[in-house]
Amino acid sequence: METKWLEDFVSLAETRSFSRSAQLRHVTQPAFSGRIQALEAWAGTDLVDRSSYPTSLTMAGETLYAQSLEMLQALQSTRAMLRGHVSAGQDVIEFAVPHSLAFTFFPAWVTSLREKFGPIKSRLIALNVHDAVMRLVEGNCDLLIAFHHASQPLQLDADRYEMVVLGQEVLAPYAKPDVDGSPLFRLPGRPAALLPYLGYAPGAYLGRVVDLILKQSSLPIHLDRVYETDMAEGLKAMALEGHGVAFLPLSAVKKELRAKKLISAIPAGVTGLEMALEIRAYREKPLGKVASKGSAQALWDFLLKQKQV
Repeated sequence: METKWLEDFVSLAETRSFSRSAQLRHVTQPAFSGRIQALEAWAGTDLVDRSSYPTSLTMAGETLYAQSLEMLQALQSTRAMLRGHVSAGQDVIEFAVPHSLAFTFFPAWVTSLREKFGPIKSRLIALNVHDAVMRLVEGNCDLLIAFHHASQPLQLDADRYEMVVLGQEVLAPYAKPDVDGSPLFRLPGRPAALLPYLGYAPGAYLGRVVDLILKQSSLPIHLDRVYETDMAEGLKAMALEGHGVAFLPLSAVKKELRAKKLISAIPAGVTGLEMALEIRAYREKPLGKVASKGSAQALWDFLLKQKQV
């Protein structure tokens, strides 16, 4: 039996929905259903009454739900104590951060923190967005820092997680300039002359935001995808070499814009080809008597106060 099966079961007991719980647990619905079935096989009895809607628990399920809450809280308390031993004397704050923020936003943000909050000891875990979220869900980091847009929200249960807005970012298209200072590739392109497009890999969070930008554009956009990666830094490197147009976070290209190594690929007077995003920090709410790591709690309190200023 795996502890994640119990966490899945608790989620199902509280949402009464297989599809909603699958979203919250960041797995496909078939995979989620399979894990509930595995738990029932381990228990040797049905835990869920699948004949009703919304989903309800059997008597055995109700018993396991109450016991699961106690077991998971005990495990969380034990994990907190063990992590406390590991970090004793150093109190390192662990951040799970998508690559696109790890190389751009995070270093400058930590510099600002040291000026206003004071010195911190941090450990950066750079991942794709899905894995960064799972790092938080599985309790393997103190804070998750990620982009947010209303059309692409992270499926984190507000009853279990809390968030604070750290800043804003703008995603827009950029290209290398030619000898006259004009972009080598300027949107929107033409059907007979497609623009070489440097895109995010399928499933990448920023790729989904770019898809939304293109879908909402009032101009038909004509692109030929010639390269893709899930990292903004990889797209920037290709754009700097003149391989095409790339949608990049402003924080990733500030230096290149000042040096005129990249310029906007949006035509003068055209709007709607960029998107504002929030940068948010998330953490798991302390459960019961389980206290957060001291330095992480102090930082969270500081961030909340900054938000209120």
